[in-house]
Amino acid sequence: MSTTGIVVVSHSLRLAEAALELAEQMVPSGSAPIRLAAGAGMDPDGAPILGTDATRVAEAIDDLAGVCDGVLVLMDLGSAVMSAEFALELRASDVPVRLSSAPFVEGLLAASVTAAQGAPLAEVAAEADGALVAKSAQLGEGSAPSAEPGTEPGTEPGTDPGTVRRVTVRNPAGMHARPAALIAQAVQGADLRLRRLPDGDPVPASSMMRLLAFGARQGDEIELQGEPAAVERIAALFDDGFGEMDATSSAAPDEVSVAGVAAAPTTPSRAATSIAPGATLHGLGVSPGRAVAAVAQLGAAIAEPDPAARIADAGRAAEAARIGSAAAEVAAALRQRATQAGGEAAQILEATAQLAADPELVAGAEARVRETGATAARAVWDEAGAQEQLLRGLGGRMAERVADVRAVRDRIVAHLTGQEVPGIPDRTDPFVLVAADLAPAETATLGRSACVALVTQEGGPTSHTAILARALGIPAVVGVAGATGIAEGTVVLVDGATGTVRLDPPAEEQTVVVEDVPAFDGTGVLADGTGVALLANVGGAADAVAAAEAGAQGIGLFRTEFCFLDRAEEPTVAEQVAAYRGVLAPFAGHRVVVRTLDAGSDKPLPFATAAAEENPALGVRGLRVARAHPALLAHQLAAIAEAAAAEDARVEVMAPMVATIDEARDFAAACRAAGIRRVGIMIETPAAALMAASLLAEVDFVSLGTNDLAQYTMAADRLSAPLGALNDPWQPAVLRLIGMVGEAGRATGKPVGVCGEAGGDPALAPVLVGLGVTSLSMTVRSLARVAAGLRAVTPEDCRRAADAALAATTAAEAREAVAALRR
Repeated sequence: MSTTGIVVVSHSLRLAEAALELAEQMVPSGSAPIRLAAGAGMDPDGAPILGTDATRVAEAIDDLAGVCDGVLVLMDLGSAVMSAEFALELRASDVPVRLSSAPFVEGLLAASVTAAQGAPLAEVAAEADGALVAKSAQLGEGSAPSAEPGTEPGTEPGTDPGTVRRVTVRNPAGMHARPAALIAQAVQGADLRLRRLPDGDPVPASSMMRLLAFGARQGDEIELQGEPAAVERIAALFDDGFGEMDATSSAAPDEVSVAGVAAAPTTPSRAATSIAPGATLHGLGVSPGRAVAAVAQLGAAIAEPDPAARIADAGRAAEAARIGSAAAEVAAALRQRATQAGGEAAQILEATAQLAADPELVAGAEARVRETGATAARAVWDEAGAQEQLLRGLGGRMAERVADVRAVRDRIVAHLTGQEVPGIPDRTDPFVLVAADLAPAETATLGRSACVALVTQEGGPTSHTAILARALGIPAVVGVAGATGIAEGTVVLVDGATGTVRLDPPAEEQTVVVEDVPAFDGTGVLADGTGVALLANVGGAADAVAAAEAGAQGIGLFRTEFCFLDRAEEPTVAEQVAAYRGVLAPFAGHRVVVRTLDAGSDKPLPFATAAAEENPALGVRGLRVARAHPALLAHQLAAIAEAAAAEDARVEVMAPMVATIDEARDFAAACRAAGIRRVGIMIETPAAALMAASLLAEVDFVSLGTNDLAQYTMAADRLSAPLGALNDPWQPAVLRLIGMVGEAGRATGKPVGVCGEAGGDPALAPVLVGLGVTSLSMTVRSLARVAAGLRAVTPEDCRRAADAALAATTAAEAREAVAALRR
């Protein structure tokens, strides 16, 4: 019987879990293999983001590949589609995969029921695609459109000191730590309160803690009331989704799918309970990978202040005054560490600093001193405890912020009492860090320690511990009951994919923690020494750093749309320059190919593309957007030129979706007018492939986008599940068009690259080289395997492989013909 697995890609883990829970009620337990790839990620520039992550999707697909004959991928929102597409490049398996445009919840229900019956991938996909038929028939045609986010009919903000404005929570994760920190910063001391409609209580915008307890979620309507300028600042944050609407998700490396609901946080244990030798503990794997090392426990906790100590009436005012200054010094120290940390760690440390400076925490503790005579340290301890209880009562992501409150409490109490704050062990030998949970300021230092894995008794998939572990590539398991009972020095095997921690593993298991990947020395060559540049596809600075560390010879595709997606307005030139410089800096002296904005189709932009197109894949997308918005392209070219002048990379620029000579000529002229010397175009349409020789007369190089070239050659929408088999770079028609482009490159002496999914296929790489391709660009994960495949063949072998593939009449025959040459 055929088995079809399902990967659920969602911006919100809660949404995915709820949809999964509903689906699991429809089918027998375990009968439909489902994996979640949802939430808790970071964007390519290293800034925190809660959305979708291509690496997580790829991991989920690969996880199902071993037990399923095919995998269906369901996605909730627009940018999730992009993550899913990118995941097809990242995955290590070759199981058939379909990306479905089915409605998220209804599609999952229909697909799971069909998959549970043992239906093949095509049938499961077809059932998902038709999931809305019954609902549409019952409801009839259409429904009333909803109001635009952040607006209220009849409201004119900023007209008087008592301005009232309604906004909508747009970001998928709602009011968590970073949005709360942004609001607390933006209020700038103004008198402003927020109220969740219809009947919520108002809370002060200056208190990050009250904002965290606010509990607002995506879609909630919020009333802002206060000083006009402050209302406008806060409303702008809501309208922008707190900068978290960019769900590109390629900045979070090595995330793992979560099948089922995360384990609830457990209550921390101050006294460790002994764990039996050889036991296997289970938790939630939040950062995959395997590591073996001895356990090191986090340093001793801050001693609880004496609850019986009392301050005389005459000394209470002075004692209370100590709290504000201590909190301010702790906040300043955290901000200083943030400036040194950078990236995700900096953002989390800044959010923690906001908690330390929370006026309500300070005011509440000061009131306890004045009213009860408690010491300053005890008052802070008790006030923090009250806030912890409030967050625990909210559950979910808010409960995961309890560790942040404790971090602030411990630092303020330590400052008041002269104690040392516990931190990461200062050791040179590798260790597995075990703790009840980690504070952000502690996890931020993990990257500079010898820690090889992380195990915590508390925490969830969106806790700061989980986020930073994934960012650092450290295997991590959280929510492990009894973890603090593991004795110091015990050797453990941590598996971040399965969520297990095995004590005292046998010797044979301690040697299988490194994946057997061929080494890549940073040089792409054939067996005779002929060079074939092996480049990386990246979406931002974090990807570029990883690519440079992996030895990529340059960047063959920098997807600049990651800077634009899910924004209400075009990023400024300065914002673009900063983003582009982050990508160029790691590749000083090397080639970096920047693709201009590829908007439209599955990547719509509210400020550039139409709200609806009958056939967006054949509509206004890529370079065509510049016709209606010429300033958009002009601003981007200016930003690229400025970034290139500031860095030492060899910058080249290419345009997507070019079909005519005029388009290529005009684009080249615009680039050179902006000061960009090396100009190319993407070959993604049959028209461009057929006109390759003429196009190369206008530009300096071309790069084949094989994903779109297959789509347009085979007239098969990339998002159509039933047509998935047609979107295959091994299709003879696609290979023949690639051959035409390669021949044009040979004739003109100009480079021909491949930056689509085909570039990372080790089996196809010799064929592409034989067809005239001079460089291959791919995900970092594919570099070593492609390099190893090319080192084993000569130029003549590549030509024979190309001839064999071109002579085939089907994609399957092409694969088999090339494989036969290697046997």
